[in-house]
Amino acid sequence: MFSGQEKLDMGKNIMRLLCTSVSLTVIYWLAEGTLSKTDAKKGATKKLEEKTLHSDKNVQDRGLVVVDLKAKDIILEHRSYCSTKMRERHFSGDVLGYITPWNSHGYDVAKIFGNKFTLISPVWLQVKRRGKERFQFTGLHDADKGWMKVVRKNSKNIKIVPRILFDGWTYQDFESVFGSEDEIEELSESMVLLAKNENFDGFVVEVWSQLGNQKQTELIHLLLHLSEALHEAHLKLILVIPPAVAAGTNQPGMFTKKEFDQLASAIDSFSLMTYDYSTPQRPGPNSPLPWLRACVQVLDPDSKWRNKILLGLNFYGMDYSALGASGEPILGSRYIETLKEHKPKIVWDEQIAEHYFEYKKNKGGKHAVFYPTLKSIQLRLELAKELGTGISIWELGQGLDYFYDLL
Repeated sequence: MFSGQEKLDMGKNIMRLLCTSVSLTVIYWLAEGTLSKTDAKKGATKKLEEKTLHSDKNVQDRGLVVVDLKAKDIILEHRSYCSTKMRERHFSGDVLGYITPWNSHGYDVAKIFGNKFTLISPVWLQVKRRGKERFQFTGLHDADKGWMKVVRKNSKNIKIVPRILFDGWTYQDFESVFGSEDEIEELSESMVLLAKNENFDGFVVEVWSQLGNQKQTELIHLLLHLSEALHEAHLKLILVIPPAVAAGTNQPGMFTKKEFDQLASAIDSFSLMTYDYSTPQRPGPNSPLPWLRACVQVLDPDSKWRNKILLGLNFYGMDYSALGASGEPILGSRYIETLKEHKPKIVWDEQIAEHYFEYKKNKGGKHAVFYPTLKSIQLRLELAKELGTGISIWELGQGLDYFYDLL
């Protein structure tokens, strides 16, 4: 057995190796000036087929969870999930799925695969401070009561916990609330009342990153009070937290073991944002596997509260351009379109455990796309099982339908 300090040191060593590996991968890609002639000609080949019928076998039994991946197989199979086992769970920990109103396919995913989730978080709500002890909740026009009813009917144990943002809050707003127990109590009571009126099971609160590293003691006090009020009403509180190891470094992030230890007993779950590792200025993987491991080990080296950590999985990717250091998110539908158009060779990076491919636009220069695959997701699910964590998925409308066979 390792001590807590030894486990922290192991996490840091993993990060040092990871930073070196990712840097070499990115340098190699940027150094490659052009694609081969065969890559440039692939767009002229015949149109690839796409299955529209569901399967009676899951993706594992169909031999699709592989390192040696072909674009034509993704195009052919991505819509074809296993209809006979869509209510079966393969991952025993908590599974939180986010849904956004601007990506409506996520609503269908929650209805079809609801049994595979324990928590669903529609991105609906904002809380605004309108003056002393006055709070307004916006976004309720997005709340879909009919959809909530169907989801609960299909999955008896699922909890619907909308995400809530502290929208438009100034530093002075936070200071005013932190400095007044009456304000904290009013905010807590207002959130409890909102949940009861709208038939929510609690909230996912996203607030930590808004203050950077400032006022952490006061923010923890607010969250503890809010947790107590919600729990008294039999409601859940999930807190969104940034990675414990800052992306691209081996330095601590904005939420560390110190803060985790103070909140772990009071918060139901922590939605850990272990994605967006790379940037257009530093293109590369979305979520390197060693980084995920390090983020969990640094946060909870003694495995005391691992079941409350929801390891973040991205169901979107990034499309980076070598020209002008630019990049943009790529969702499932455009990912499939890009595969159809360019028919690229898909490459597996063993160190980061992600697939990626390159393509070239006629006048747009060279691009690299990092997008999750069945193999990359499976390895992250296995890591979560090994570490004893749950998972959180951003977000359900962005992935491919056959991904859900793995959950």
